Amino acid sequence: MSREIKIKRNMFKTIKKIAMLLSVIAFMSSCATVKSPLGGILYTNVKSPVAITGNSNSTKVGSSEAISVLGIVAAGDASIDAAAKSAGISKIHYVDQQSKSILGFFAKYKVFVYGE
Repeated sequence: MSREIKIKRNMFKTIKKIAMLLSVIAFMSSCATVKSPLGGILYTNVKSPVAITGNSNSTKVGSSEAISVLGIVAAGDASIDAAAKSAGISKIHYVDQQSKSILGFFAKYKVFVYGE
């Protein structure tokens, strides 16, 4: 077998491996998704605003969260109501959200409520 043929075979094997790896990454990144204004394929950690009201005081902070594992199991209560209740907030000033995702294996969505 000539040297050129061996080089071409090795190159083809390398291209196949890279294509397989990229396919696996693309497939796995869509398994556990999370609501986010921006998203990364490998890692996401974004905090963003959700809502604001006319109430001006925010002496308390409450949070609630939900998680997903592999897009197969998802659990939690990431509602604004649950976050407000966790800190005893009756008047909401504003609400933020945080989205985390790691390679599509794990995703977490967290809501922060600020108020009094």
